[in-house]
Amino acid sequence: MRPRILTLANQKGGVGKTTTAINLATALAAIGERVLIVDIDPQGNASTGIGVERSTRQYSAYDLMTGEVELEKAILHTNVPNVAIVPSTMDLLGLELAIAEEGDRAFRLRNALDNAGSLYHEGKPITYILVDCPPSLNLLTINALAAADAVLVPMQCEFFALEGLSQLLQTIEQIKTNLNPGLYVQGVIMTMFDKRNNLSMQVLDDVRSHLGELVYDTVIPRNVRLSEAPSYGKPALLYDLRCAGSQAYLRLATEVIKRERRLKAA
Repeated sequence: MRPRILTLANQKGGVGKTTTAINLATALAAIGERVLIVDIDPQGNASTGIGVERSTRQYSAYDLMTGEVELEKAILHTNVPNVAIVPSTMDLLGLELAIAEEGDRAFRLRNALDNAGSLYHEGKPITYILVDCPPSLNLLTINALAAADAVLVPMQCEFFALEGLSQLLQTIEQIKTNLNPGLYVQGVIMTMFDKRNNLSMQVLDDVRSHLGELVYDTVIPRNVRLSEAPSYGKPALLYDLRCAGSQAYLRLATEVIKRERRLKAA
């Protein structure tokens, strides 16, 4: 059975996309899933944040999407149980140029993940693939959306939260119409919430009034331990399981699974 492919996308930077990719993957693994992160952000923060040294990245998502290596060869094990990664390198900056003339340029990631159903990690099949996108709507993000079953949109609890969302949703609709008819938005994740800040609460209420049930019940708090963890090459759940951020990602993972089950039931 093919793993479910969930793409984390938002063209705005600094919204907690990579933090969510790392910690949601770890939380899903903690509740029994086997997860593969595919890091297609040239900055490679998801790779670094989960403890993969640049010197160990013999192959990357660039090699995968240019067809230089098969998926299995591009995967690295991590120190997080039940989590593996296809790391990123700066080579991804040149991907658009490298495949610009190719007819399947929007489907390179989807084609590369075609055999993901036969992937095993620690003796068990991979059940989820999380794709961490760059903070832009470029060819890398288009590839991630064309490959995905669903999109998760991290959104910061700040004044301009809804700005640019309409552009992202419009892009998702275009991808759905032209490249990936089954694509849908599974949910919007509100991040960096500060309960002491009236603006955070106002933004949360505003986003919920606009998007309704699309917004997850779980809100990711602004949390020092979440910010510190990547500098140690660890997800927050391994750095400090009891911190508010880690507990929030465990709740989010449960919500993601529930939405997946509702979809299957439907």
